[in-house]
Amino acid sequence: MLAAGTLDALPIKCQSMTEIRHQPAAPTLVRTLVPGAAIDAHRHDEHQIVYAARGVVAVTTGRGTWVAPATRAIWVPAGTVHAHQAHGELELHLVGLPARDNPLDLTDPGVLAVGPLLRELILAYTRDPHDDSPPRRRLRAVLLDQLRTSPQQPLHLPTPRDPRLRALCAILHANPADNRTLATLGPLVGASDRTLARLFRTDLGMTFPQWRTQLRLHRALVLLADDTPVTTVAHACGWSSSSAFIDTFRRAFGHTPGRHHRLP
Repeated sequence: MLAAGTLDALPIKCQSMTEIRHQPAAPTLVRTLVPGAAIDAHRHDEHQIVYAARGVVAVTTGRGTWVAPATRAIWVPAGTVHAHQAHGELELHLVGLPARDNPLDLTDPGVLAVGPLLRELILAYTRDPHDDSPPRRRLRAVLLDQLRTSPQQPLHLPTPRDPRLRALCAILHANPADNRTLATLGPLVGASDRTLARLFRTDLGMTFPQWRTQLRLHRALVLLADDTPVTTVAHACGWSSSSAFIDTFRRAFGHTPGRHHRLP
């Protein structure tokens, strides 16, 4: 099991290949997990859609972490070693798709927007996974059509490879509210601010402020899943005010943190 609150790829990297479970078929099912529960690192020969109808799910791979509330789903391509973690009471819906079916044409994990129709299709399709009737096959066809038009969301928290960058990111993982600049943090990890800024762009594909915002949004989702008050979340994640947090959260997820508490 992963430790509660883990939000990086270290647990997967520390497991030997013999410890990583291989399940050829990606299951289609509904599963309930208690807060902090986890599904250890494993891989499938098929694609999988991971959706949290209630709570927040984190999917960790060797390349980083993807976190999704009820308005998002996570696409896990065939062959990807990944682990799941529950934040809040998690109602987890998994949809397995044969490797030949890739409606998104994605070879890397990604986060997809889930509107009301796609949500209902996922819930209906996972309700009776052993049903192979013509109506369910038609339901699957509509589900694939909806996936093809689902916009991708930039909610990836990548894992750095450079040891100096890993050390710096670990400091901020421990305290997302840390507002120190790269110039101040650099001496702690043995790199200049210019070097670190370059590493964020080349190693992680984003700027330092963009990465820190992603980290804070991920942590905010986790805290909200545990019913932490919005003002407490804003302070714990480093926003200067609740209004600033609410504005950033709305832009990222399309709704306010207060409404997030009331999502199904």
